[in-house]
Amino acid sequence: METNLNVGIETPKDKLELRTTIKEFKDFYGYEPYVISSSPGRLDFLNTHQDYKGLPVVGIAVNLRVYIALRKIEGSEAIIASGNLMDQGVDYVDRFDVSKVMLRRGSWFGDYFRATYMYLREMGYTLGGVKAWVRSWVPIASGLGSSGALITAFLGGLNEIFDLGLSTGDIAEAAYRVEHYVMGIPCGRLDQYTAAYGGVAYIRTKPPYTVRKLGIKGAVFAVLDTCLKHSTMKVHSVRQSELRRALKELLSMVNEGLRSKLSTDLTEVKWEELTEEELVPYLSKLPPELRNRVIFTLRMHRSTLLALRVMEGVKPRRSEISEVLKPVKCRVRLRSGDWYLRVLGCVMIYQHMLLKDLYEVSIPELDRLVKESIRQGAFGAKLSGAGMGGAVIALFDDYERASNLVGRCVEKGYACRGYVVNVDEGLKVFKVG
Repeated sequence: METNLNVGIETPKDKLELRTTIKEFKDFYGYEPYVISSSPGRLDFLNTHQDYKGLPVVGIAVNLRVYIALRKIEGSEAIIASGNLMDQGVDYVDRFDVSKVMLRRGSWFGDYFRATYMYLREMGYTLGGVKAWVRSWVPIASGLGSSGALITAFLGGLNEIFDLGLSTGDIAEAAYRVEHYVMGIPCGRLDQYTAAYGGVAYIRTKPPYTVRKLGIKGAVFAVLDTCLKHSTMKVHSVRQSELRRALKELLSMVNEGLRSKLSTDLTEVKWEELTEEELVPYLSKLPPELRNRVIFTLRMHRSTLLALRVMEGVKPRRSEISEVLKPVKCRVRLRSGDWYLRVLGCVMIYQHMLLKDLYEVSIPELDRLVKESIRQGAFGAKLSGAGMGGAVIALFDDYERASNLVGRCVEKGYACRGYVVNVDEGLKVFKVG
């Protein structure tokens, strides 16, 4: 599975966005870049809020991409400029010495690039100066993995111009470590691995970290952005803290057999071996919010296993669908041609309910978009990302119906903007000239 990255193949959409990025680099610096590195945003499709627990997740790379134009220069200065921030009329240029770089903090955009240099230096790589221009079509803080795509693209560009010899897996893991350890954001591996590998990616988030490509034949997704910003760090850190407290209390009361499956380290818990039934006598003794965080984790994973089998072509029994997705009235004709999309849609609706009721990371604006999506014919819909803002994704099998949903939600003011997206490739590096 591990292969070195190749130069990307352009799509018509790439050509337009590449042309824009090259022109803006040249307008700013006075000459053309050497390479352009591009990574996709992603849909948080299945098992949301589970990657930081070591559970598998499914991300979908989509054709909303970030492009970074780079040119290697003499000396040790890095100059990074953002076209998106320039458009907003705010500070959009960062400069730092790559030999002694430190983070600025305070939500400074340049910290993503500084942290990347810091990590690579710590790993023993020697890098020189660079000039870079960033142009992103991934909405920021909208639950579409913008920061993961940004770091992945920057790593891909540095890998090319400094000949670092990193594979796709190396870049995915490095991007995660830059964001998680250097920047201190309590994220999992969903964003970075999806951005690097692309497609519909089933990601194992325990070592050895692996990615398996899946397919969703005929799927079209509508993305509905509330433009309500959220902090991934704040959402993740609070829920992780609550879950650790729940596990600490459980460890103090369970029998020896159960104790061997638990830990206060979220990634060390044997979630895939635990059942809700065996925990019931102890869960009732936890405060409601802590109890709900544990139940959420178990039910979310169980419904994801059902969806994974469906994506692999296994037709479930009606009784199994009803048992796993109890609160959802999932009407599926298993002999119809779209049975798998209908089951996946039911799983999406169920997982949004869990995120809303047991993990409490939804808000009324997201819930309204989910309801409107179902009302307008979507097979299913759920929030994408950390929650508390951001976007909803809705599953269709028809571009026109997905487009009509986007237009309706924007017109009514339910969403500030929306997109109809296709599954896209992962990290690509284009040579200029």
